[in-house]
Amino acid sequence: MSIINIPEGKKIYFASDNHLGAPTMKESLPREKRFVSWLDTVKKDAAAIFLLGDLFDFWFEYKTVVPKGFTRTLGKLAEITDAGIPVYFFVGNHDLWMNGYFEEELNIPVFHKPRLFTFNNTSFFIGHGDGLGPGDKGFKRMKKVFTNPVSKWFYKWLHPDLGVKLAQYLSLKNKLISGDEDIKFLGEDKEWLVQYCKRKLEQDHYDYFVFGHRHLPLEIDLNNKSKYVNLGDWISHYTYGEFDGEKLSLKKHKT
Repeated sequence: MSIINIPEGKKIYFASDNHLGAPTMKESLPREKRFVSWLDTVKKDAAAIFLLGDLFDFWFEYKTVVPKGFTRTLGKLAEITDAGIPVYFFVGNHDLWMNGYFEEELNIPVFHKPRLFTFNNTSFFIGHGDGLGPGDKGFKRMKKVFTNPVSKWFYKWLHPDLGVKLAQYLSLKNKLISGDEDIKFLGEDKEWLVQYCKRKLEQDHYDYFVFGHRHLPLEIDLNNKSKYVNLGDWISHYTYGEFDGEKLSLKKHKT
């Protein structure tokens, strides 16, 4: 568990699912500029910023190579951390192949599993959200392949031009990866992340569960003390989470 005390007048911010680079770098550029504008806005009173995965539609770190592009986003994140504002990154299913670049170049810790944080005595269980809860068996099998050390070893021997092109194609065409068939509200009883949160509450109390992955801005009361929040995305909704030390709210970034 990590503890962050929020100074007076400061806030914690959360964002997820930008999918920069999709469907093309040119088409995602306006969304990237909008996201960078948001970062510029929140850095003025941010105690910390949490990015909950799928910042990129594809990311794979070779030993000496990272995907081309995203200069505005990476530069802005470096500026923010250089100013002493902590940024935390949770890998998503599109950018789970991170291996030190964010830590070394941007001073951003990277988490591959959900993690418990406490902000001003309020508990947050935070993660991207992929592969949690019941169901989603096809994706869970695919994730095991993607995270298998042998699979990653073979993939890294592809020339980056070929490897990136192949991954971008699969990211857009494979429904299990892109999640295009799952971006609709299933109903509280069928939302597998809601079921996951309720099962976690049987073991311990958490004030907030904060996830991305579903691309839907959601706020669901799990009981009279705990709430599940999904951050939405930066493709259709441009929503983010803001915790002022007492309450977590979903808001929309306006241009």
